[in-house]
Formats: sequence, C-alpha cells, structure tokens
Amino acid sequence: MQYYPRHYCGVFGIYGHPSAAELTYYGLYALQHRGQESAGIVACDGRQFRKHVGMGLVSQIFDGDKLHALVGSMAVGHTRYSTTGSSQLSNAQPMTVNSSKGQIAIAHNGNLTNAAELRDALEAKGLPFQTTVDSEIILMLLAQPTLGGKENNLVQTVRRIEGAYSLIIMTEQELIGVRDPHGFRPLSIGKVGDGWVLASETCAFDLIHAKFVRDVEPGEIVIINKDGLKSIHAFPDHQRKAFCIFEYVYFARPDSTIANRNVYQVRVELGRQLARENRIDADIVVPVPDSGNCAALGYSLESGVPFEMAFVRNHYVGRSFLQPSQLIRDFNVRVKLNLIGELVKGKRVIIVDDSIVRGTTCKSRVNNLKEAGAKEVHVLVSCPPHMNPCVYGIDFPDRSKLMAANHSLDEIRKYLSADSLAYLSQEGMVAATGLPAGEFCMACYDGNYPVPYDPLVDKHIIERRRARVESLGEALAKEELQPELL
Repeated sequence: MQYYPRHYCGVFGIYGHPSAAELTYYGLYALQHRGQESAGIVACDGRQFRKHVGMGLVSQIFDGDKLHALVGSMAVGHTRYSTTGSSQLSNAQPMTVNSSKGQIAIAHNGNLTNAAELRDALEAKGLPFQTTVDSEIILMLLAQPTLGGKENNLVQTVRRIEGAYSLIIMTEQELIGVRDPHGFRPLSIGKVGDGWVLASETCAFDLIHAKFVRDVEPGEIVIINKDGLKSIHAFPDHQRKAFCIFEYVYFARPDSTIANRNVYQVRVELGRQLARENRIDADIVVPVPDSGNCAALGYSLESGVPFEMAFVRNHYVGRSFLQPSQLIRDFNVRVKLNLIGELVKGKRVIIVDDSIVRGTTCKSRVNNLKEAGAKEVHVLVSCPPHMNPCVYGIDFPDRSKLMAANHSLDEIRKYLSADSLAYLSQEGMVAATGLPAGEFCMACYDGNYPVPYDPLVDKHIIERRRARVESLGEALAKEELQPELL
C-alpha cells in the first residue's frame, strides 16, 4: 500500500465556559483528521483536575457519562497521531503532573529537535519519565522550580525547547497557548460567549459557534485567566518564519482558515497552477478522494477539462482483523476507493492526487483505471516531489523510502504505468498560497531545515541512555544497589 503522510496532532482548549469538557469534545471531533490513535480531555474547576484519555477515535472514547464527570469551566483536549513515541495509552495526551507549582496539563502538536538532549539531562537529574513522547519533556521542564540555576518560569522553559510546537497548557487558574518562534504549526484564538478558545484549526471554532479572533503569532505566549488575555513575546523578532506549507497542501481541513487564507481556496488554486504548468489533452480529470478533490476541481476550472468523481470513497473503513489479500487482490486499496468504470472507459483520464510518497497506491489507481478501459492515464500531483524526511512532526519516512528521492521522473512514471507524470513546481505551490516563500518551511521538498537537526547526536544520547539503564540493571542483578534506593 502507498504510504500517505500521517497527520500529527490536534489541540484544543477552552477557558470560562460552564460546559468546557463538552465543547472540548466537539472541538476534538472537528480536529479528528489530525490524529486517530488516541484522544483525551482534562477539565479543571479551579481546584481539581479531572482527566479521561483513551485509544481510538474521539467518539469511541467519550460518552455522556464520561463528559459529565469532567467538571469545570476550563479544559484542554488532544487528539493524537504518534510521530515520536509509540501508539499506546501511556503516551496519550493531555499529560498532567502535580508539582510544587500546582497541577499542570499539556497538549502538544509538533516535534522537538532537541528532545533526546533535554531528556538525557533531566534523567541524569533523577527525574522519572513515564512515557516515550517528547511532550512529557516539556511538562517536566515546566514543573521544575529552577532551570540553569535561575527561578524557572514559562518563558525560560519555552526558550529551552527547539523544533516545532504549538502548545496548550492548563494550570489551576489559567489557560496558556504557546507557538514556537518559527510558527511551524497552526494555533488560533477564538471567543465563545464570555469564554476564550484555543485550537489547532478554525474548523473547530465553527462547530461550537465560536468567533475567530486571530492566530497566535510565532513565538507568542498567550495567557488567559480571569483578567482576560495577556500576550508575551518570548523570542527576538528576527526569527525566520517557517510555517509548514503541507498544511495547505494536505493536512488542514479545507474549511479552515490559516494566516487569513482559506485552505479550500488555496487547494483550488494549487490545481489551477498545476493546469498552467501542465496542459494535457484529456477527456476528464479525476481526483483521488478526498485529498485531491480541490486541486482536481481547480485543474478542471483552469483547463476546461470536465471534472468527474470516478472514484467513490468508502467513509466507513476501519481496521479489519482479517487479512483477505489472498481472496481479494489489492483489498486494502480497493476497499477505500471504488472506481465507476463507466465514467472512464475509452477516455483519456487525468488523475490528480496531493502527493506521492512511496507510490504503491498510486500505481494501483492507475492499474484500476486501465483495467476499466481508460485509453490513457496521466498522473498529476498538486505539490512538488518529496525529497527529504520531516523532523518537525510529520511522519514522512526517511529518504531511502521516498520514491522521488531515489528515482527519476521517468522511472516513477514507468513504475506507475502512467502515460505521463508531472508535479507542481515549488514556485507554483508557493504562488497558490498568496504568501511569500520566505514564510514557509519546505524542507521536505528543498532540504532547507529552518531548525538545525543532527540525528547522530540523538543516536549517541539514546545509546548512552540505553547503556546507563543496562549498567544499572546489571548492578541490581549483582545486588550492588538496593532496589529501594531507585
């Protein structure tokens, strides 16, 4: 099967509403596309935290009784796909800690590039970690009374972490939003009644009838409490902006607005740009639902080639305990999308997708079209070729598994069995957003990583940590240390 880039996480928080947990549930429901492995909500009544997390979809984890038990006018929620840390309940968020500063909860979207270094330093101080996710590192840093010999505060903590992060932090009296100085991940502010809302995407505001106020700026900390909203800029203004352009291409919901740009309209423009760069004589243009719908529509509008929904998506596909590939060829592909053969038989077909990472599913789509009698099949992709892995929270595989990084355009075309293959240019992709190129992270396309990252350092620290644990285990086995001292 084709490797599609995984969604990372969705975060949501609300302050000053009597039905905080219920609205957080609906907010997470709207953000479900950003992660389907686990979800959780922590609510606070000003004194006590109440928490519920679980594995699976938001609708499977919560019911009326569970939500009613989450009492309080303040809540933070999270829906997760694991980019660091395995998929297990202990890694589900929001994460909480009791500290000398009181109770703290955190929901994190992104990936820290200095996570191994920070965790190694904290473990060396004797701090016990309960999970394998980098979000717990932030929580541990927040809980420390001092850092680097100075009294610890929120600004000092966020200046210690590097990489991509949009955070929602809840204390017993405040709701806090934090965005990294490069602005990799989205985070927006809204109002509902007299309360405040923070969310990864504005589509979550629409569902609960909240009014969008503005985006949290890169490097900004917003603190919401009984006095209203206070803004702190924790970093120098000269930091390079590096918003993940793949939000516009694939991740965000089309009904969301990011940086004053509606995602649907940007994706339609991606398709128009694709048509301007790649004119093909064809009878119909067909999207790969749902991610290719907008771009295919844009291509049709610009080129005049009729748009047809020849692939029908099954929206009720879940995990199956059967492995029926012996009985049904390409089951995992065909169960998700079924082709209407009558629409393509004898026709020259353009198929539009948002990306090709490994290519196996795209190959199956091309074969399906040709088996149904398509005269020609032309593959167009509404973004440039993916050449590099992402270290900021998108689960792109390493370079050795990226098709475009290891094969020429014609080699990929032949593998797909397509009559032609073309990608949107980097310039065309940026032009479709209407924003300057310098405001985006496009490392997966151009290899220009805004925050330095050295995997060899991480590997060294992890190996050293493993050796320390093994040495400790050997010492215990020899009774050189007493277990009760650990």
